[in-house]
Formats: sequence, C-alpha cells, structure tokens
Amino acid sequence: MHDIVIAGAGPAGMTAALYALRGGRSVLLLEKESVGGQMASSAMVENYPAVESVPGVELADRMLSRVLDMGADLELDEAAGLEISGLEMVVAGAEGRYPCRSVIIASGVRHRKLGIPGEEELLGRGVSYCAVCDGAFFKGKRAAVVGGGATAVQSALELSGLCSRVYILYRRSRFTRVDSLSLAALERRDNITIIFDTVVTAALERDGALGALELETGGRKDILETDAMFVAAGLDPANECFSPPLRLDPEGYLEAGEDCRTCVDGVFAAGDCRTKSVRQITTAVADGAVAALAACDYLSRLQ
Repeated sequence: MHDIVIAGAGPAGMTAALYALRGGRSVLLLEKESVGGQMASSAMVENYPAVESVPGVELADRMLSRVLDMGADLELDEAAGLEISGLEMVVAGAEGRYPCRSVIIASGVRHRKLGIPGEEELLGRGVSYCAVCDGAFFKGKRAAVVGGGATAVQSALELSGLCSRVYILYRRSRFTRVDSLSLAALERRDNITIIFDTVVTAALERDGALGALELETGGRKDILETDAMFVAAGLDPANECFSPPLRLDPEGYLEAGEDCRTCVDGVFAAGDCRTKSVRQITTAVADGAVAALAACDYLSRLQ
C-alpha cells in the first residue's frame, strides 16, 4: 500500500509527487494517457519561471524523470473511482485497484475541440487551445479565436496586443457570458474583427502549418487566411467518477479551495480539475505543492 496515490501525472500531479517524496512518503502516480497533460501538447513553454523556452513534452519528461529518480511509482491506468473505508482508501482504475492512505486528484481538464478536419494534424503548428501560452509565437501575424464566451473575448484582447489582425469567429449572433467592460475593450481595439453566425468547418494546411480556415456563414462557404487558430470552446473536466464521495460544482469541477482540501478528509484536489479562476502550468504546480504538504500533514496526524 502506498501512502499517497496521485491521479494524474500533469504538472500538478508530478509536483505533488515531488513534495510528497521529499516528505518521506511513498507515492504512486496514475496516468491514463501521456505524462504531462495539457502541458505536453504545448509546442513551446515560455511562461515558466527560470526557463526561457522549452517544448512542453520536454518539460514534462524532465518533471517525470525527477520524481521517478526520487522513487515514485508510475502506473499507466485510468482512475475510474474512489472508495473510502475508514482510514483506508482505494483508487479504482480501469485495469486495477490501488489502496492507499491519502489521495491527490490531479486529473486536469480537456480542452473542448471543434472536431473539424485538420484540427488534430495542425496542433502545435498553428492550432492552439491557449492564447496566453502560445500567443507570442504569432507576434505580428494573423490569428483567429473560435468561440464567444468570456475566455474567447479575453483571448482576443490578449492577442490584439501581439498580432497584426485578430478575428473572433462565433456560431451565434451575439456574445454569451461576457461582461460589459470586456465588450467595451473590444470596441476600442481596431485590429479585432468579429464575425458572428459563422462555423469553422476545416483547418487548412499551407507549407506545413496552418494557413487558412474554411468557414460556413449563412450557408455560404468562405476561406479566411490566418496563421493561427485559438480554440476557446470551453473545458471539460472528467471528475464524475469521483462523485460521490466528492462534491462537484455545477460545471463539474471538484469543490476545493486554495488549500486543495475536498469534502473528504485525506483527499485533495490539485490543478485544473478543481474550482479556480486561473488554469496555467504555474498555478498547477502551486496546487501540487499545497496538496502534497497537506496530505503529508494529514498522514502525520494519523500516526
């Protein structure tokens, strides 16, 4: 039995493993897909302290190597449930069962995709899901933001300070869940063009990267020349398997504050999977440290 099972090997989960191992605890990392989470799909990471520029997958590999060298165990399995029996806990996986004394859930989120031709193939070559992460790569170029919520508008405003032209493409006739201050800021940016009632139907390659988007507007097909497409269609947490016993907010995120504590003593939530307003690599690693220290404190109180 491990002291702590960590569900998810993204930046939050691997930081939690690092701090727990330094605290003398045995750790099992569960990861269903590729290590690194959303970080691993970033072509380059340039907003991480003391790192000028590094491919996301390389940063993920460095984090993993560190915790494995320190003694963490890694199991490629998908967490599918949480069982509590007294002071013992079991993380149920698709392939096995993992008993422990404390749990840190760092399952992350999935960016909602458009599901159009070229989207997957051009990921990291013009297609992105994070303007804050990747916007600087398109300085002085054209960019399109797909979506009409608050995240899409904030992404467009962020990009307008970098890109020569920014397009907001939205399938509805008006913005949703966007505050008046953001709408006023949009009106002041003369390099932002808003196109309503438009659906992106394909991402088109040119010279090995994104070159244009195929649009459908009112039944008419159009081509929009652009160097980047930032998809802001929302995020999908995957926490249903943990509820019950844990509580979820209306959007499906684990209810846990800055202390990363859930409603169950000894179970913690770290990173993008919990209720929070900012979801970045730096906030994920901060959560990982907080959750691990809290888990170590919990285990100490059991002794």
